[in-house]
Amino acid sequence: MFTGIITDIGKVQRVERRGDTRFVIATRYDMDTVEIGASIACSGPCLTVVDKGAGWFAVDASAETLSKTTLGNWGVDSRINLERALKVGDELGGHIVTGHIDGCAEILSRKAEGDSVRFVFRAPAALSRYIAPKGGVALDGISLTVNEVDGDTFGVNVIPHTQKMTTLGGLQPGAQANLEIDILARYVGRLRERD
Repeated sequence: MFTGIITDIGKVQRVERRGDTRFVIATRYDMDTVEIGASIACSGPCLTVVDKGAGWFAVDASAETLSKTTLGNWGVDSRINLERALKVGDELGGHIVTGHIDGCAEILSRKAEGDSVRFVFRAPAALSRYIAPKGGVALDGISLTVNEVDGDTFGVNVIPHTQKMTTLGGLQPGAQANLEIDILARYVGRLRERD
């Protein structure tokens, strides 16, 4: 489990395509405190640390992960939002995020609004019904509050701190972001399907 509060921006050092795709990611994390098998959210998806060294770790992404996320577009020097898994007693500063990506949302527009940036995203049609005004979404692993919803589009404001501490401030219209809908909305929607 995660909170959607990004604690480092990593950078892809190497991409190895084989049965699964291995990404080697540079980080500022003290890797002596990260065990092999630990979970790290990498721009949203929860990935398992399979190898590590001073200032880097490696993760493997399956074909399923590549098909549901933006990871297939990652190359050397791609910047990645990183968050280590929650520990019991940690502050829950964002919202509960699982790292299980539901799909990709497309940026339709961005414009300055005060010191913030207002983004409008288009969600996949099958997911749009799970997004509610003042509810939470995670985009590229970042916990954000939904401002408004109009059909399959929704808006969020990104404050200067979030622009600086994540990769979101650099995204432009046409780009895709990994979308995780709120876990409560997911389960309520599933229960309603059974009625």
